[in-house]
Order: sequence, then C-alpha cells, then structure tokens
Amino acid sequence: MRLSVLDQSPAAAGRGEDEAIRASVALAEHCEALGYERFWVSEHHNLAALAGTAPEVLLAAIAARTRRMRLGSAGVMLPHYAPLKVAEQFRVLDALAPGRIDLGVGRAPGGDMRTAAALNPNALQAAEDFPQAVADLQAWVGGTRHGGIVAHPRAPEGAGPARTPEVWILGSSTYGAQLAAHMGLPYAFAYFFADGQGVEAALDLYRGLYRPSARHPRPEATICVWALAADDDASARFHALSRERWWLDRQRGRLGALPRPEDVALTGFEADEEALLAGSRAKTLVGAAADVAARLQALAGRLALEHVVVNTWAHDEAVRQRSYTLLAREFGLAPQTSS
Repeated sequence: MRLSVLDQSPAAAGRGEDEAIRASVALAEHCEALGYERFWVSEHHNLAALAGTAPEVLLAAIAARTRRMRLGSAGVMLPHYAPLKVAEQFRVLDALAPGRIDLGVGRAPGGDMRTAAALNPNALQAAEDFPQAVADLQAWVGGTRHGGIVAHPRAPEGAGPARTPEVWILGSSTYGAQLAAHMGLPYAFAYFFADGQGVEAALDLYRGLYRPSARHPRPEATICVWALAADDDASARFHALSRERWWLDRQRGRLGALPRPEDVALTGFEADEEALLAGSRAKTLVGAAADVAARLQALAGRLALEHVVVNTWAHDEAVRQRSYTLLAREFGLAPQTSS
C-alpha cells in the first residue's frame, strides 16, 4: 500500500506558532527520506491549534528542501480566492518543483464564517459557484487559454499533462465525491473529520458515477486518516491525550493550542468526557506500530484503496516524526538517500 502525509502545522502550547510552520518543513524532509509518496499541507484560518494558513507559501519552502516527493495542498479553500490567482500560484510552484505538484481544493471555509467573510465578502456565493470555479481553475492550471487568459508561468512546450499540477477534489460528504466523478478528477475523503462517517457512500458514488478524463481514465480515490503510532501502546495512548483534550475542548467552543500530554494526564477527564472519548477511541488509529499498521491495512482493504494519507498530531515533534518512521517500516516503504 502507498502512504502519504497530510500535515496541518499543529501549534503546540508553550511554543510559538512560527515553530509549527518550521516543523512542517522539517517533517516533509523527514517523510521524503522515509519513502512517503506525497506530502500535503492544509489551509485553516483563525484557529489557535492550526498554524497553516497559506499552503501555497509553505509548499514553496518545502519544494526548496525536497527532491522526489509530490507536494500539494489539502487543500486550498477555493471560495476564498479567484481561481486565476490560485492557478498562477500553483504554476509557480510547478516551476519550482516540476511535475511534483498536487492542487487539492475544497469548498469549506477552513474556519468560522466570520473569518470566511473577511477573506472574501462573497464567500457564501462563491461556495455555491464552486463547480464553475473548479472548472476555471482546471483550465488555467493546465495551461489552457481560458476566457482569453493564460496562467503563467507555463510548462515547457510539449511537456504534457504530467507537467501541470494535478487537481484533486477534497471532501467529507457525497457532494465532493459527485463533483470529482463528474469532472474526472481524483478524490480524497477526509475520513478523520467524523471518524469515517459517510465514507462508504462517498466512495461508492465516486466510483459509480466516474466519468473518465484524459489524465485520469480511471477513478483514483484516497482517504485521510488520523493515526499515531509509537513503540508501545502505552506511549501512543499517552501522547494521544493532547489531541483528545483539544477535541473535547473544541466540542465546548474552547479553541486553543495542542496541550502537553503531561498536563492532560495530571488533570484527567471528567466522567462525561470519558464517555465521549470511549466511542472515539474505538475508531482512532492509536497504538503500537504493528497494531496501527494492521488496522490501517484492514481499513484500506475494506474500502478497496491502494493509497492512504496519514495525519498525525503530537505536542512533541519527535513523537510525530517517530510515528511516521514506524509506519514507514511497517509498510516497507523504500527509504530514500540523497545523491
């Protein structure tokens, strides 16, 4: 099975948010050396736990520090922007990392609606116009003269479609699945949003309605899961406390940075919180590396997937890197060496 990475630049309590951005670059270098196929970064706004607000800028820094791995957005929240500007940004990225750029787009706000309106006063209407915006974006990013306009810089003459950024549709519902199928584009389901709720329906619709395109004659789907692997189950469960505390606080409207697991362990959880966590823990991929890998493989098999994207949070960056290292070993990824 092929493995890729989604990094959201999680911000840790007690450290600056700028450190989270630099940690993303370091993680990309680490995961490329391990043999991961893709490294995607997200876009979120006005959220204390997620420092990645500008994937196009972060990807440029990562492109300068990597050589093989595909790099992309998961995603650009297209209703915030003019499709032409996004196409230009990703054409520049393709010039920096030729043939390695993915352009994942979604229609969610990536934050609250007040912030969405600050980014684009017409955000609600833009979300309604998402299919047309994707079509415009696809034309421009592919180098087509569209509406009398070309998005520069262009790929070299005769380079072919592989030298243009690959557009993906991201989603957590059947809407994105149907749009991706209609447009003949790859589709990524955000499995970690709601512990996989609705994934079967979305993938079935995508595959059943898929209309072949020149670049993608067959449907190509993946899911993004949250997972944390460690050398033993106890260690993994301990470091997962940070995300569990954040998740519970978010349910109550308290949005903060990722807390230290030591602090969470010290205060513990209330009885009602333990009840909420029980259901989530049963579905979360947390534990010793062999167990996490087995459950990941079983999930991919059930959904008929050959490619899975892994998202990992931990307060300690060394723990995050260790998790990706262990999973790479379990799945036999080919380590890369610098030439």
